[in-house]
Amino acid sequence: MKTRRLSMALLAFAMIASLVLSACQAPAPTPAPAAAAKAAEPTNAPQPTVAPASASSSQSLIFLASQLGPVEEQEKMRNVILKDFTGAEVDFIADANENVILDRILAESKTGKVNGSVVGALHGAFPNLIAANALEDLTPLLEKLKDRPIVKEFLTLGKMGTDKQYYIPWMQATYIMVVNKKALQYLPQGANVDALTYQQLGEWGKNIATATGEKKLGFPAGPTGLMHRLTQGYLYPSYTGGLVTTYRSDDAVKMWTDFKAIWQYANPQSTTYNNMQDPLLSGDVWVALDHTARVVNAFKNQPDDFIAVPAPAGPKGRYYMSVIAGLGIMKGAPNKAGAEALIDYLTQPAQQAATVREVNFYPILDSGLPTDLPPYVKTESDGVLKQARSADAHVALLPVGLGKKGGDFNKIMQDTFTRIVLKDEDIKKVLDDQATQLNALLTELKTPCWSPDPVSTGACQAK
Repeated sequence: MKTRRLSMALLAFAMIASLVLSACQAPAPTPAPAAAAKAAEPTNAPQPTVAPASASSSQSLIFLASQLGPVEEQEKMRNVILKDFTGAEVDFIADANENVILDRILAESKTGKVNGSVVGALHGAFPNLIAANALEDLTPLLEKLKDRPIVKEFLTLGKMGTDKQYYIPWMQATYIMVVNKKALQYLPQGANVDALTYQQLGEWGKNIATATGEKKLGFPAGPTGLMHRLTQGYLYPSYTGGLVTTYRSDDAVKMWTDFKAIWQYANPQSTTYNNMQDPLLSGDVWVALDHTARVVNAFKNQPDDFIAVPAPAGPKGRYYMSVIAGLGIMKGAPNKAGAEALIDYLTQPAQQAATVREVNFYPILDSGLPTDLPPYVKTESDGVLKQARSADAHVALLPVGLGKKGGDFNKIMQDTFTRIVLKDEDIKKVLDDQATQLNALLTELKTPCWSPDPVSTGACQAK
């Protein structure tokens, strides 16, 4: 378990280093914490491409994606990232509600009336698509892309524990903390902003409130905010070392007790925040934790005001969530050649750089990326790099294998937060109630554990 987390963290370091410093980590079977990065030379030579033998610009191709659902991101995808693709006319269809896209894919596969060609989804969505026999084996395509410097462990993840390549890595993201420089003078004595603990975060919020009379911490706890991801990938593992298996543990009780203390200094409007870049830009919030894509405008619009730093650490370490998305091809795709050409196109260095620049999802390549990235991208990348390189860093993955029940899982997490933090209910009683719901859901789905919980042979269960 520890080896897998260390490997993921180091691979994240190699990828970000290539983006910010034009350096890359040489792939190795067993990465070491002190592995040195070597300078990467800019690549001007043409990248290997998959010849779109039967694809033509006159033939359409439907690209179904559960990512890049917000309207602004869809427009960037259509008008910037896909602009130079000539393999086919692409109809990019995305939805902020992952289940809308996944249900369509499963329905087309079940009826045999397949209209979609390319699938773009998070790692955790692929087990259900594989179980429905909805995806092609991309091993032959991977052979054509063998010279592309895709992070090797990301490729391994795309096999989904089999000997087949079900997806080609597309992009990845994480969550970081954003700090207005005005807040730095109120740091607790002896605290390092790049190595904070959750306890120090609470002390920092108290110091700010005492000095200014305002609560300046912020969390994305609005109706479509990602507070549940912070619970899953940051708070729970940082305090308990797990998520489901440790859901009602004594360590979990300690975590919720500490977070209630932190919440005292959160801006009261946090329950309305769906992204943190708006309250950061307005000055209502000085310190916030959110998805990189939902804070980027703070760095872009006010580059001199903000810094990006790692998420806080708990007793079990500095856990952070790595969000990996992949590209698959539907079985029976009406334009398979065009689909292969599109995957080739989206994984080339130029499009990988455009993806981080336009929609702030990070590359899956470990070398060959352009270096002419905007300063605001570099600022955010620096924070991601610091987080990945932290001595106590560990990686947690998004939930795996929940399918359309992912929303039910997230609701259990959010209901736990609401009952404990907002309604002040008894922590132990709430955790017992919610753990019972978790166990019932995962038993129904027969879903085994995923990182940060240890691998299980049966359904993952809260102890």
